[in-house]
Amino acid sequence: MTEQQAVTVPSPVEFFLNVPLYEIFPYDGDSAPLVWNVEYFEGTLDSYCHECGAHSIFDRTPKDKHYDLKKSTYDHVFAVELTCTRNRKHTLFFLFKAWKKTVQKVGQYPSIADLNLFDVKTYSAVLPKEQFREFTRAIGLSAHGIGVGSFVYLRRIFESLIAEAYALERAAENWDEAQYQQSRMSEKIEILKARLPDFLVHNRGLYGILSKGIHELTENECLKAFPIVKVGIEIILDAKLEQLQRTRKQREAEKAIQALASSVSNNGSQT
Repeated sequence: MTEQQAVTVPSPVEFFLNVPLYEIFPYDGDSAPLVWNVEYFEGTLDSYCHECGAHSIFDRTPKDKHYDLKKSTYDHVFAVELTCTRNRKHTLFFLFKAWKKTVQKVGQYPSIADLNLFDVKTYSAVLPKEQFREFTRAIGLSAHGIGVGSFVYLRRIFESLIAEAYALERAAENWDEAQYQQSRMSEKIEILKARLPDFLVHNRGLYGILSKGIHELTENECLKAFPIVKVGIEIILDAKLEQLQRTRKQREAEKAIQALASSVSNNGSQT
């Protein structure tokens, strides 16, 4: 069985939100119901609404009650339009092509990149401007079916996190620069682990996956791995966000406590 034949038709939600345009999925009589699930989708979708500027629940209204399940056995094009439950004028539109026992998404509005970029804006607080731009580029490339290119940008982000930790740790009293420069990435992470999020330290193999993707994997293999690798990067950034928020909260609390202590002290001296 070839790699393409081994692929299963994605779930409707996966097909709508994560699968890039023109990725082909074969199916036969037994798996035709998986195509029907997409064509006659009646569930709900939790997604960013480009026009609301916020997350919303989308559903299919009005629902198509005239199912033609035999249609999936011959070549045809079908559309799925979902409407925002906040405002029924706001829609998500998907266009699919079933052709010679294969199905693929051939159109979408808004794009996958547009739907995903809203959720990653929060990471601009912990990523330098250039690295944040690279993160959004990775998402955009993946949405357009460019898997290897998307891995290049994700690896740069990973490397920037290591470089940031290195810049802080190299000032340590017993720092061994020669040892660090001769170390492999996994060893560098071990050296810098006190400065890095636990998830990165425990999942340092992520860098090897990114490097292998760039040098050895096919476009399709990178595209399939992209959502998993992206989540890994996001978890690392989430940890940095939590640390940033904790630091800010501590600073604000310290200022408030100092102000309160000063106020109490002044009031006490006046009595």
